[in-house]
Amino acid sequence: MFTGIVETQGKVVNIISEGTNVHFEFESDISAELKVDQSVSHNGVCLTVTSIKGTNYSVTAVQETLNRTNLGELKLGDTVNLERAMIYNGRLDGHIVQGHVDTKGICTSIEEKNGSWHFYFEYPQNPEHLLVDKGSVCINGVSLTVVSPTINTFLVAIIPYTYEHTTFKHLKVGQSVNLEFDILGKYIARYAALYAGKLGY
Repeated sequence: MFTGIVETQGKVVNIISEGTNVHFEFESDISAELKVDQSVSHNGVCLTVTSIKGTNYSVTAVQETLNRTNLGELKLGDTVNLERAMIYNGRLDGHIVQGHVDTKGICTSIEEKNGSWHFYFEYPQNPEHLLVDKGSVCINGVSLTVVSPTINTFLVAIIPYTYEHTTFKHLKVGQSVNLEFDILGKYIARYAALYAGKLGY
């Protein structure tokens, strides 16, 4: 489990395809603190550390993960947002993030607002993709507050600190992002569908 508060960034230094799996090697300043079998969020995707060599470590993404997220679009030299699993006696500074991406969204517009930025996103319409104004959403592993949601669009406001310390500074219009919706909202939406008889059981 994660909080959506990014610790640092990792740079892709190697990509190896093996069958339907892809092995990613990242360079990061937290590599020496990691352990094999540890869970780390990569752009909001929970992946298991498989090996560590100095300042580099490796993880493996299976086909389902590559299909559902933007990890399959990574290239050598790209950076990702990194967060280690939360410590239970620590503060929950963001919101409850599982590291299980629901869908990909597309950045449709970026507006500079005299020191901050508004990023606009569009995503596939689905009743289970529930957003509420001033609620929480995880974008590429970053816990953010939802602004002006519709059935398939929303925006977020990015402060300078978040802009500089995450991959938002590299995000361009037309690029995809990983979206994880608030787990509490997903349970509410599922229960509502169940009681409305829309789930078939």
